[in-house]
This record gives sequence, C-alpha cells and structure tokens, in this order.
Amino acid sequence: MTRTLIKNLAGSPDGDISVSGWVETVRDQKKVQFVVLRDESGAVQLVHPRQFAEDGAPLEDALADTISALSQGTFLTATGELKHDERVKLGGVEVKLDALDISTRAIPETPIAEDSSVDKRMDWRFLDLRQPRNALVFRIQTTLEHAWRTYWVEHDFVELHTPKLMASASESKAELFKVEYFDGSAYLSQSPQFFKQMAQPAGFGKIFEVGPAFRADPSFTSRHATEFTSVDSEISWIDSHEDVMKLHEELLVAGFQAVKDKHGDEISALFGVEVTVPTLPFPRIPLAEAKSIIAERGYEVPRADDDMDPEGERQIAAYVQETFGHEFVFLTDYASSIRPFYHMRHADDEGLTKSYDLIYNGVEISTGAQREHRIDILIENAKAKGLDPEELDFYLDFFRYGTPPHGGFGMGLSRVLMLMLHLPNIREATYLFRGPTRLLP
Repeated sequence: MTRTLIKNLAGSPDGDISVSGWVETVRDQKKVQFVVLRDESGAVQLVHPRQFAEDGAPLEDALADTISALSQGTFLTATGELKHDERVKLGGVEVKLDALDISTRAIPETPIAEDSSVDKRMDWRFLDLRQPRNALVFRIQTTLEHAWRTYWVEHDFVELHTPKLMASASESKAELFKVEYFDGSAYLSQSPQFFKQMAQPAGFGKIFEVGPAFRADPSFTSRHATEFTSVDSEISWIDSHEDVMKLHEELLVAGFQAVKDKHGDEISALFGVEVTVPTLPFPRIPLAEAKSIIAERGYEVPRADDDMDPEGERQIAAYVQETFGHEFVFLTDYASSIRPFYHMRHADDEGLTKSYDLIYNGVEISTGAQREHRIDILIENAKAKGLDPEELDFYLDFFRYGTPPHGGFGMGLSRVLMLMLHLPNIREATYLFRGPTRLLP
C-alpha cells in the first residue's frame, strides 16, 4: 500500500490507509491503546482496542504486545482503517490499526528533554529537530531562499558558486582559517567578495550567491558563528549605494511576503510571532546622525573608532520602531577609517564611504556598498590601509581591463531567520552550528 503523508489524511476518504513516521507518545490503557505517530508533515492518532473474551479475560493479542513495547522515536509503518471523527482533537481523524511494521527501534531513554540546555540539544541535534517548532525553521528557510532566488531569476540575475579555498584573505587577515594545501597553504573564504566583483568586469551585470563563509572569530555571542551561510548579490551600472539598498529591500520584502503567506499561521502558533512584511522604502539614517539620535536618548557609543556598537544598534532600532513603525533601518555613510579599501568614498568627503549596514530588530544583518572600480584609487586606498598592492595583484587585475561602476551586499541567512522568529540565539536558526568550541555533530 502506498504511504500517505499525515497532512493529507484529512482530505482522504475513510478506508484502508498506510502511514509512516516515528512514535511520539504511547497511551497503553486497559481497554484501548493509543499511539501518536508523527512524520515530516504532521501527527495522527493510531488506535487499537484490546481483545477480550466474553468473560472479560484478555485474549492473546500480538499487536497489543507490539504497541506495549514501543519506545518513543521508533520508526514504523502503520496500516489500518482511516476514520474521520470530529471528536478526535488531533486533526479530526484517526487510524484503527491492523498492523505495525517496525523499521528501527529507538533506545527507550532519550538523551534530551524539553528543559535541556541549548548545548545539550545541539549535541543531539537530529533528535532536537524532530520537534515541529524546530523543524519549521528550515521549512521557513526553504521558502525564504526560494523567494529570493525567484526574485533574482525574474530580474535576470546570474547565480554563481565561488571557490571557498583561497590563496589570500578576502576580508580581514585576522579572521582567516589557514589549511594545508598540498605543498603550501590555503585559506577558507571569509566571503565571495573578490569573486562576485570579478563577475562585473566579466560582463555578467547582476549576480547572486547563497553559500558558506568562514570567520576565525573566537566570539561566544548569540549571533556569531565560525561557519555560516552568506547571501550575496552584486550589480553593475549603479549610481550610488542607494541602488544597492533598493535591491536589498525589495529582495527582503519578497522573501518576507512568501514566508508570511505560506507559514504565517504556523509561526504564530508555534513561535507566538506575527511576521511583518516591511514597507518600502526602509528608513535610511546616516551613521553620524544615528549617533546623535541615540545620544539624545542617553546612550554614547563607547568605542575608540568611528563604528557603531551592538547597544547602539539596539537603540537606533528602538528609535526607528517608535518613529517609523519599522523593523529595518539602513545606517549609511560609514567612515572610511572602518571600511575596507574597496568601499567607494564620497567625492566631496574622503572620510565617508558610500556604504551601509542593515539593522533588523536591533541587530546588524548585512553590509553593503558601492565598490571602488577605478584602479588608481583602489591602489591608493589599499596602501592607506597598510596593504601591499602586490599581494592583491590578482584582485587588482580585475580593474585593469575595464570595470563598470558596481556594488553589492553580503547578508547572514541564519541571522535573518533568528530575528524573524525572535529566537534567542543563532544556533537554533542553523541546521548544524559551528562555533569556536563546536565541530560535532
């Protein structure tokens, strides 16, 4: 008999049915047994009345014995008679059992419980992901990525897969993972920055990539990981970073709308969160102005450089929510002293770059900018940052044979999910988290 997904039982007629999944609970009562079986789509109640003789004595019942011996997590196939009954709280249907075919039995004692720590749950992630709430995160992720990819494809973007083994740093040399590479060394890519820029002189025009990135950052915060999925896009023929921000906000609206349409009710039920599709355009605030705003709110950013700090991001996000009713804000025009050499400076103020950070619910999720495409200025900017242009020669070659004005952004996928669902940490928004002390499972 063909397997039926549990979510499709409500629309199936009464009669013979076969379902497969894992045992969630067993209620082994004197006269009747109940099993809640769950698959990837939902849960259903299986029922088996015990067999008794006319004098009330229990009869031999191999199926009842099998049910009594079931442990939570056992994978099995159940066949029986589907019955619609509005009195059944679990979906209004149940299956009266004829037979059980056990695929694999589970050890009775499970290693994690509802109150287990997040570290313990990560140790047993495959069990943790059996919980509908935790599994839903990755269905949402699928919908979000599909919506983004649909947007890109419909707007004539080209998808790239850039290499993750590099001969030199793509960002900061301080955050590199160095690996043996035959007779020499290589580095794990911190971002596809150089290679997505290479697509611009190649004439691709508009590109995107969703792929892994690596940062050797010994951070133990709720929002950092040493391996993460980076969402990147780069476009040619722009006038300023405003063009990049427009792409970025339209992409996010497309993704959030798709998630709300497909999963909004489930998210509300399981996370207690209402997904808000942001309105266009997102608020834009120059960084210097943002610092003045939060200073008026009583917070001074305690940094020696010109950057914003996490508390400052939370403060400006609170201001934007109060003032504009918006969960997103672009902080723009960052100082060149804290931006990479390839961020374009303002023509009338060399101290500022045509760049931005995107803040969502108080946390930075992305950095974007117009890139510097003029080779002579790139070289001077690199020197000013203390970099040796000869070490960047392969990158600088991209700009020696004609390059259009271009820009783009990189965004952390798991951070977006974490903030959308109001999760306490990025681990719960990552299928298998990697941090300074975690390489398993």
